[in-house]
Amino acid sequence: MHHGRDMSEQAQHEMPFIERRTGRARLRRGIFLIPSLFTVANLLCGYYASIAALVGGREDFDHAAKAIGLAILFDSMDGRIARMTGTNTEFGVQFDSLADVVSFGIAPAILAYAWGFRYFFAGSGGFHQLGEFAWICCLAFLTCSAWRLARFNVKGMEPGGNKNFVGMPTPAAAGVVAAIIHARHWMEPISGASWAYVWFVLLLALGGLMISTVRYYSFKDIPWTRKQPSVTIILMFLLVAVIWRYSEVMLVIIAGTYAIAGLILHVVRFLRRRLTTRTA
Repeated sequence: MHHGRDMSEQAQHEMPFIERRTGRARLRRGIFLIPSLFTVANLLCGYYASIAALVGGREDFDHAAKAIGLAILFDSMDGRIARMTGTNTEFGVQFDSLADVVSFGIAPAILAYAWGFRYFFAGSGGFHQLGEFAWICCLAFLTCSAWRLARFNVKGMEPGGNKNFVGMPTPAAAGVVAAIIHARHWMEPISGASWAYVWFVLLLALGGLMISTVRYYSFKDIPWTRKQPSVTIILMFLLVAVIWRYSEVMLVIIAGTYAIAGLILHVVRFLRRRLTTRTA
């Protein structure tokens, strides 16, 4: 009798422990799902942007550009959340890269092609030549973005820290395309051959920056999780408000400044090295 009672008491003590362990396992699986949900949202935005670009109306182009902007936001959050919660896995890294190929490679390439060429040059005499040039430039942009993502998966950040990316990040390159199209959403897409050539040369330049060795600041060394001064928080809210109110102008300024700043700093570093080698 005593033995049976001891067994039942032991079972009662073990049951809460098993329940707690099961609850923790479920919570752990839920935490692992959170970064993947942001990656799925990133992928969804890229898919929607591609479909909207194929539809091809003026508002559709603007919606596609906004979707790429949202994809950039989701992409910046999934990795950060994974690091904060300690749930970064190799599967998550590969899944994020595949989503980035869609959102920052395929979607902006299709959007740039449709906005810059497809609907406004069908009746022009230079249709064939411009068409070949357009799809080659967009293919180059897509190839460079995939190359950039693959190189990042293999080599990572700049050696010696997480301060700089090697090559222009794919979200930043896609952001330049999306910002320009959003800035002109109240106008018709490009309707002149000369501007179309300029547009597609810009895509080539962005592709070249992605596969280059130009260093771009990563913003990963900013202590986002630490306490910030009240002035910093107020300034950030003001910046968000200005971007929200004047998005057409501000997004072009931000995207263009980031793209050009990395190139200028690269030239400055090169000239500085040349001067030091001459004086040595």
